[in-house]
Amino acid sequence: MPDQEMDLSAPELTPDDLLRIDDPYFDTDSVALVTGAASGIGRATAVALASNGLTVVGADIDAEGLDGTGDVVSEFDAGGAFHGVETDLTDDEDVEAVVEAAAEEGDLRFVANIAGMQHIASIAEFPMEKYDLLLDIMLRSPFKTAQAAIPHIEATDDDVGAIANMSSVHGHYATKDKPAYIAAKHGLTGLTRAIAAEGNGTLRGFSVSVGYVLTPLMINQIEDTAAERGISKQEVIEDVMLGQARTKEMMAPAEVANLFVFGFSSHAKHLNGGDLLFDGGYVHTYE
Repeated sequence: MPDQEMDLSAPELTPDDLLRIDDPYFDTDSVALVTGAASGIGRATAVALASNGLTVVGADIDAEGLDGTGDVVSEFDAGGAFHGVETDLTDDEDVEAVVEAAAEEGDLRFVANIAGMQHIASIAEFPMEKYDLLLDIMLRSPFKTAQAAIPHIEATDDDVGAIANMSSVHGHYATKDKPAYIAAKHGLTGLTRAIAAEGNGTLRGFSVSVGYVLTPLMINQIEDTAAERGISKQEVIEDVMLGQARTKEMMAPAEVANLFVFGFSSHAKHLNGGDLLFDGGYVHTYE
């Protein structure tokens, strides 16, 4: 298929895509903070959690995108609520402020650190300012968010809650031209385990690792990888991205959001320090 005929748009989110779980903590008194909530996986997760009756506070630098997420929650007639807070995740004061805003909405129990970005370049050519930005958003910010949120979760009547980090197959192995992303995702594994170690069993830490998800970020990555390697976008998808996978299709954002819903639920009370690896066979079937 010629590149100009390729449909690289993210799939439209519908209510039927979302997992719904009957859970004692899934109500409007419980608050979930979701970073990167203006688009992609973050938006889908915010909508999914609101659709499960939670009060959701979404953090993102894209205020217009947050408004769009709120519109989707309203359109879905979700049982919960959504409040968008424009947030610069590289600013500690902003991170502290959005955590406080979430805590003011009810019992802050859940945090989904989803915000991310990508830059394609070799180590030798990687701009340090891009390296610093990626690590700030995808590793330092989740640490700061956890630091600010943990006291609020521990202040609930039973200390029950969870902090979830968006990892990746690139948190399990490395490929070329993504050194900052890979470093950040490997670092999140350690942070997730540290949260679990300090949570005393009731405050859990877990991560979610998936392969390629058709989001605006991924569309940009396909285009960047094609330019970096001098191949077509179709070749990037079929050979670079899906070549090693056993499941020959990209995930939809809703499928990832559902993993956060399950991970936050009481059904996942033994998921602590571990990783939900839904990768289509990338990691353990290498060839």
